[in-house]
Amino acid sequence: MIHEVFMPALSSTMTEGKIVSWEKALGDKVEKGETVLIVESDKADMDVESFYSGYLATIIVPAGGTAPVGEAIAFLAETEAEIEAAKQKAKNLSQPPASTSAAPASAPAPKAAATTAPAVPATVDNGRTVASPRAKKLAKELKVNLDTLKGSGPHGRIVAEDVEAAAGLQPAAAVATPVVAPVAPVAPSPVPTVTRTATPVATPAPSAPGQVVPLNTLQKAVVANMNASLEMPVFRVGYTITTDNLDRLYKQLKPKGVTMTALLAKAVANTLQKHPIMNASYRDGAIAYSSAINIAVGVAMPDGGLITPVLQNADQLDIYSLSRVWQDLVERARAKKLQPPEYNSGTFSISNLGMFGVDRFDAVLSPGQGAIMAIGASRPQVVATDDGMFGVKRQMQVNVTCDHRVIYGAHTAAFLQDLAQLIETKPESLTM
Repeated sequence: MIHEVFMPALSSTMTEGKIVSWEKALGDKVEKGETVLIVESDKADMDVESFYSGYLATIIVPAGGTAPVGEAIAFLAETEAEIEAAKQKAKNLSQPPASTSAAPASAPAPKAAATTAPAVPATVDNGRTVASPRAKKLAKELKVNLDTLKGSGPHGRIVAEDVEAAAGLQPAAAVATPVVAPVAPVAPSPVPTVTRTATPVATPAPSAPGQVVPLNTLQKAVVANMNASLEMPVFRVGYTITTDNLDRLYKQLKPKGVTMTALLAKAVANTLQKHPIMNASYRDGAIAYSSAINIAVGVAMPDGGLITPVLQNADQLDIYSLSRVWQDLVERARAKKLQPPEYNSGTFSISNLGMFGVDRFDAVLSPGQGAIMAIGASRPQVVATDDGMFGVKRQMQVNVTCDHRVIYGAHTAAFLQDLAQLIETKPESLTM
């Protein structure tokens, strides 16, 4: 029997995926549950496993190519005798022009889950981290014990580069097969057109004047979110917060690894405990109150786009644990190793451009949340004191964008008053 391998839906918002690498080459034996390829979803790279055993007969979309969710990207033959038939089937599938091929490509979409599925973060065989097929082969050739390695691939998976590093080789020196430039994704050729290396496609060079650069997968996801946000009726409330006490606390805690982002997230999370409406969202004509306080914080990605790692249950973590979790999230976010719950489970968002010296700005509210707070820079300001004198205080401007279907102005004002009181008068409570 011949099985089609479809582009899987790795998240609820994913409409298309980019193939980072094929972990199997043409003609390779594939076991049920074994990783066949790595796909870049909207915000992370994830392994895709096969639900069938057989042979990778033909690849329709090569590494670096993209395909809509549910579209066939390869064929798997259960026996070697069926490989040629699978190649012919793929050739017939690619014959119609792109504008007329929607029907055969989309018809099998409901079966996508039955052919391939995203791998879950897993450990097998006495807790040893899973290794990619190429890593296993290299480890055998180079006599490297996989049990002693720490994986740097998706979900902690051991990849070829980890084995090469353990063997003291340069990253490109131990590639088992030569790298062949992928051909256009039309009728597959019997000659293997796929490389075994798991290295992602290189990021294009910086744009030059007059150049048109297509959006990458993450940027397309941001565009989709921003378009969806236009449907929400929002309003904005600004507030000035004096940060002298918070700044002094930060200087004391910074040598211990505490970040300002963690302090601000903790302050927001603690204040949200008193204002659950600010942590709620609009859902199907009702107000959905969140059972957890998960603070999403915007992080710019090196190759373009934005991702929001989530500090889950931020109100329940101490400030030291929160800082360690945040640093880990940022590192893995920029390496595209976050799992979906680590970037799509936020209930309240923070965007801090103050670290770049920005005085004030408006943040765009993401679908599925009720509010986002934009944080400006803390600067010395000349202010009038209560005794009628003038003094200098450090102050920052914050601007909260809210979904008016759920949150009203009075809700936001009360929230900001309590947040300001915490930051201005008792920031030490953030360490308790």
